[in-house]
Amino acid sequence: MEKQRIGGGPRSYDMDGETLRLTERVPQAPTPSVLIPGSPDVEVVALYRDHRLHLVRLAVLLVGDQETAEDIVQDVFARLHGKWRPGVTTLAYVRTCVLNAARSVLRRRAVALRRTERVTDLVDSAETAALVGESRREVLVALGRLPRRQREALVLRYYLDLPESEIAEIMRVRRSTVRSTTARALARLLRELGDGQDESGEDV
Repeated sequence: MEKQRIGGGPRSYDMDGETLRLTERVPQAPTPSVLIPGSPDVEVVALYRDHRLHLVRLAVLLVGDQETAEDIVQDVFARLHGKWRPGVTTLAYVRTCVLNAARSVLRRRAVALRRTERVTDLVDSAETAALVGESRREVLVALGRLPRRQREALVLRYYLDLPESEIAEIMRVRRSTVRSTTARALARLLRELGDGQDESGEDV
């Protein structure tokens, strides 16, 4: 599902026929003064350069604004320095770190209503307009209204196009739970967008 468009200017990602744009203002990778070939620091920097935008995109969809998303990704990679474990510190592991950091941010926002109001306010900002495009800002608002676990499952499955097995690993749940949570999340999102009905309205 995810398609990176190669070329100058901001990078674009396909979002079910639309594009999600991330502005190119993220700081450079946290680079140590000396990089030794084959060292963990080299692997951390390489992972940052290859997947930073992808991870910021994940964080944006989870927390609702680009500035916070960039901070989350920066903090995750800063903590990886000195803790890198070859063969263990995989991209899936880093995604899990981003997901957990996003959860911490949302907990600090206290209540779901407060989160929704924050996302709604962001819709009118110039930065968010540049980030998601006019036709997809309502999707960001609707995502912000979903229960946390439903939002996470939906973002990982349909926006990042990850397989159920990897989502289960990231969320630390069974594949059957991923499947049912995603189905409920999609139904509720369609209801939020006015295109369908969520019959249960049940949180997961």
